[in-house]
Amino acid sequence: MNGPLPWRGPGPGRPTNIPLPPERMPLRRGRRPLKQWRYVGVYDEQLMLCAGVVKIGPLRQSFWAIWDRRAQELRERTVRHRGPVQLDPGSLLIDDAGIRVELALEEGEGIEVVCPSERQYTWTRKQACVPARGSVQIAGVKRALDAVGVIDDSAGYHPRHTAWRWSAGVGTAVDGRAVGWNLVAGINDPPTNSERALWLDGDARELGPVTFADSLDAVAFAEGGELRFDAEAVRERDDNMLFVVRSSYSQPFGTFSGALPGGVELREGFGVMERHDVAW
Repeated sequence: MNGPLPWRGPGPGRPTNIPLPPERMPLRRGRRPLKQWRYVGVYDEQLMLCAGVVKIGPLRQSFWAIWDRRAQELRERTVRHRGPVQLDPGSLLIDDAGIRVELALEEGEGIEVVCPSERQYTWTRKQACVPARGSVQIAGVKRALDAVGVIDDSAGYHPRHTAWRWSAGVGTAVDGRAVGWNLVAGINDPPTNSERALWLDGDARELGPVTFADSLDAVAFAEGGELRFDAEAVRERDDNMLFVVRSSYSQPFGTFSGALPGGVELREGFGVMERHDVAW
């Protein structure tokens, strides 16, 4: 590859000598298959939900989960095909097992990152504080949803063994500003030009390296400050797909408190922490 990596945008200098979305990326480079996923998470004080579609070479997986905070009930399902989840630009549809979710997503530009991965590369685009409006129907009971969330679009030729910790969330600062964040360690996380980001009233800026507690109950910032996390419901899964992909995954929904860099104190925060260890 030519050109300086890592690169972070939007801005000048986007690599032009390697295929990047929306251009189609090859299904394999060298010995590495293309890994792609799109994840949408919507979080608020009454309900949290997520849905994703994952492609690893010829393998497919889709999943959804809904944590009803009012009923204290977690519903979820994972299938090894596209299944009941549709994640098109600007929309989310889940239709499965007595669940129907229809949301319009007001997507924006987000932040985009291209990182080296040994002799290959990875790409990701992250969005936060994305307005999500529509309805959620559970067991015949339909309710309106007007909330905000995050979107993670990723693709690349990651190492065979990859492990990371991640947090995404939204909330409100004590001064009333809308807050969103994307924090990571272990993937797309060079010291600069990383995917780490803090959104304040829609404006994104990069954050320095972060340190996750082993118990996933806190994440600390190099610039100072710490978010504390209270888990409420946990999605956990161990997969062995045709002895090609082995994955151990935990993603709790919950609430956040504490301070982000720059003295941004949270009044309320909702979202997820994640631990993922995968051979793919």
